[in-house]
Formats: sequence, structure tokens, C-alpha cells
Amino acid sequence: MEHGDNQIVVVDENGNEQLYEILYTFESEEFDKSYVLYYAAGADDSEDEEIEIHASSFVPGAEGKAGDLLPIETDEEWDMIEEVLNTFLDEQEDHED
Repeated sequence: MEHGDNQIVVVDENGNEQLYEILYTFESEEFDKSYVLYYAAGADDSEDEEIEIHASSFVPGAEGKAGDLLPIETDEEWDMIEEVLNTFLDEQEDHED
């Protein structure tokens, strides 16, 4: 994973690079991991489509180096991520009103 200010480049299993916008990053003391929520770059340009949000845990790289995205491994982690995402989205809606 390489990242700029608000974007990351993810290399898929076929070696293709995909650009994603970072929605939110957070740390979980419960699981002692950092997480990133992200979506395909440009996906927010169309208001008709629902945006598919991806989640991964990540290990930050050393200064100036790319970090590693890791899959979410347990249902407990998915439940926690879903709760964080719902809270984040609710807060965003509150700011828009």
C-alpha cells in the first residue's frame, strides 16, 4: 500500500494497481490494530450509485515507505468496523444538515 494525503494505491492479486480514496482511518485498542476504510477513486462522482466501502487493517510503513494492507480476519473485527463506519457516516450526515 502506498498512500498520499487522501489516497492509497492497492495492488490486487493480479498485480493491477487500483487507486482508492481514504474515507477514514482509526485504531482499535481492543484488537491492537490500525484500520483504513476506503473506496474506489471517482466513485463519489456519481450520486446514483451506492459506493462500495472496503476495509482493511494496516501496518504503517517506516517513514516514507509504503505500509501493508491486511485482510480483516474475524467476525468480531467486522462487527467493530461496521459500528465505527455507521457512527462515522451518522456524524457526516449531522454535519451536512
